[in-house]
Amino acid sequence: MKSPSRTPLATVLSTCVLVLALAVTASALTALVKRTAPATAAAGPGRHWVNTWTGMPQLTEPANLPPAPYTGEKSVLVDTTLRQTVRVTAGGPRIRLRFSNAYGDTPLPLTAVTVALPRDGRAGADAVEPGTLRRVTFAGRDSTTVPVGAQMVSDPLDFELRAGSELTVTAYTARGQASLALTSHPGSRTTSYLAHGDHTHDQDLPGATAVDHWYLLSDVEVLASGRTEAVALVGDSLTDGRGSTTNGNDRWPDQFYDRLHGNPATSDIAVLNQAAGGNRVLNDGLGPNVLARLDRDVLSRSGVAWLILFEGVNDIGTADATPEAQRAVTDGLIAGYRQIVVRAHAQGIRVYGATLTPFSGSTPYDDPAGEREAARQRVNAWIRTPGHFDAVLDFDRAVRDPEVPDRLQPALHAGDWLHLNPEGYGVLAAAVPAGLFRHTS
Repeated sequence: MKSPSRTPLATVLSTCVLVLALAVTASALTALVKRTAPATAAAGPGRHWVNTWTGMPQLTEPANLPPAPYTGEKSVLVDTTLRQTVRVTAGGPRIRLRFSNAYGDTPLPLTAVTVALPRDGRAGADAVEPGTLRRVTFAGRDSTTVPVGAQMVSDPLDFELRAGSELTVTAYTARGQASLALTSHPGSRTTSYLAHGDHTHDQDLPGATAVDHWYLLSDVEVLASGRTEAVALVGDSLTDGRGSTTNGNDRWPDQFYDRLHGNPATSDIAVLNQAAGGNRVLNDGLGPNVLARLDRDVLSRSGVAWLILFEGVNDIGTADATPEAQRAVTDGLIAGYRQIVVRAHAQGIRVYGATLTPFSGSTPYDDPAGEREAARQRVNAWIRTPGHFDAVLDFDRAVRDPEVPDRLQPALHAGDWLHLNPEGYGVLAAAVPAGLFRHTS
């Protein structure tokens, strides 16, 4: 007689093992979904993260480092509280901060960070409104260290922000940065404050040292409605606001934002000023050239749908005033513009080109033979040619003197025949057709 077969038992055991494995896998998958769901669902239905303020990171020049005693021989911001205000351009119920160590050659330790609304809502205020201070965390902790060349994003924070309002960010670093390679945005046109000790939770900073620079903070993001999108402005000192009023928010990007915000059809568009004095398209100046920084400053920013490019004067003005050099810079600028358009279009970003404004009478850019002016005219002719950009903003026509078209209108410049005053920046802002900013989604 045959012995009883063991096959059915083996089959049962195999089936049990398979079922158990599937159950474990399903449990693990469920746990994974539960762990990742908060990060995925943090935006909530119909909402997404959008940059609401940005300041292009730069390596701080010696003259723009914090004053003594906040800068030592080999370190900076030791045992220092830094309080600064920024104007946000989109609102929402949650925010995140980004701190940059892009140009540091040592790690940047942040000991504590808070946000608040500034006293009376003023730009450049050293005090905050009572009851508005909130603690900022990084992975649930008060402190973090930003690695060399990196940035650090804070945890999302429930903090209601209104579009067009000011936000106060206060940071304390106990150890400071162990070198003088500090990341900043010197052309803030906004007053910040320095004080020894941890004052991140103080409403007032009596006796603090005032400086007109931004340090360390590079971005503020807001959890905005699904319709909210951003326009990034890439430029040099004319967009950074040289000649505007400190704490006045009257650069042309500010006044352009005011126009958008005053129109219900465009009131939910954020404006990101990604400009720096002395910046160039082709070669490094104050900050990396545009071709090098495009990914960092535009393509990686949250919610960007449009790009306005208003840059090239410094490329022309710093090249030799010879026919050969100016022809080379003209060709280089046109090739650079083409690259910017191609790379932005690949990300679904529309690109608007602004013509270069006059600089006749400006030292040292003006040249007697007019070689640089001829280069500016060639570049502007290319910008105006249909098909090169998605649209053209004719800033040159808006601010040039009708009787002497190679120079600015006398009433619009800041005294150097290159930069504009607040009235001149208002003319630029008015020259941007609001109809170009129709929602892409």
